[in-house]
Amino acid sequence: MSDPAIAELASALAQREREGLARTRRRVEGPQGPRLRIDGRTLLAFASNDYLGLASDPALVDAVCDAARRWGVGSGASHLVVGHSAAHDALERELAAFVAPCDGARALLFSSGYLANLAILTALASRNDAIFADRLNHACLNDGALLSRASVDRYPHGDVAALADRIGARSGTTGARRRFIVTDAVFSMDGDIAPLPALLDLALKHDAWLVVDDAHGFGVLGGGRGSLAHFGLRSERIVYMGTLGKAAGVAGAFVAAHPAVIETLIQGARSYIYTTAAPPMTAEALRASLALIADGEARRAHLAALVAAFRERTATLPWKLLPSQTPIQPLVIGSSRAAVAVSAALQQMGICVPAIRPPTVPRDTARLRVSLSAAHQLSDVHELADALQLVASRVAG
Repeated sequence: MSDPAIAELASALAQREREGLARTRRRVEGPQGPRLRIDGRTLLAFASNDYLGLASDPALVDAVCDAARRWGVGSGASHLVVGHSAAHDALERELAAFVAPCDGARALLFSSGYLANLAILTALASRNDAIFADRLNHACLNDGALLSRASVDRYPHGDVAALADRIGARSGTTGARRRFIVTDAVFSMDGDIAPLPALLDLALKHDAWLVVDDAHGFGVLGGGRGSLAHFGLRSERIVYMGTLGKAAGVAGAFVAAHPAVIETLIQGARSYIYTTAAPPMTAEALRASLALIADGEARRAHLAALVAAFRERTATLPWKLLPSQTPIQPLVIGSSRAAVAVSAALQQMGICVPAIRPPTVPRDTARLRVSLSAAHQLSDVHELADALQLVASRVAG
């Protein structure tokens, strides 16, 4: 007789499979690039967040090899023990100066964006505080909000008027002790940009903080400086998080903010205090990446041209193309099974585009998340658009 506990898990997994929600891992057999060797096949890939094509850039490879010979391959301990190297320190100073969310800002490195967002919300917010979060925020922001034990109000996506009503009700002497407006800057599954100027106005009006997760804007928007620079925003009330494994092409994340905020994270953020520091060689690779980002206007211009070409070539598809001007171009298919079928049809044609399904996106909005990179060529975009038109004609037929 089988173990009832194991049988229960197996039944739940089988149900996910029937609903088209089961996830599988692909085995990549080479470096990141527009064409990937996946499970024995070379596919034209539109699945990576390597927006500037830096993940395999020779300058970063050289930097990490040189750094490995100098620093070794591990940090050995957490930042607060003996894991904080001169390489980490230099990268933090360079990131703070590059993003500059306020005068005199400092930056703090984390091993992932997930850990960074947990740190921000759990170290700054607690009981008797209020978090106002966009309904489409990334899961790590939601998890950080829950772990903070603050009250959490998830306002309708991008709805500044609804947010104004809700935060207004929690202001004044009878409201929350601290208030936080928390948002993705570029929403990872929709590709749209949050109304950051209006959100900052609300934060300042109601004595609140604005927490900005710029995982998908850093390196791409605002001359590479991210979404704050895109809108020309600076304030001591902004807490900015940027990831370093997407457009920066390496790994990790950072928080940039007023020095008092950063010191609060150092002293109280458990996901910082109790995590081994990333290897110094990673920090040196990121310093090389940051230099390329700062000098990356040609890459960003090429990426913008690819986005425009994709949108033009797919305007007549039967699926809804969401209004995004970022490298994230979502095609909403509908049901999970239909999205998986379209993704599978593309893969048979030699193209990799992942199907994104609930709970990552709302029910009945399963989609293809087309992710463009400066490493792609215009001919790659044309090949994808032609394949999508062919798949759509087969579905219609």
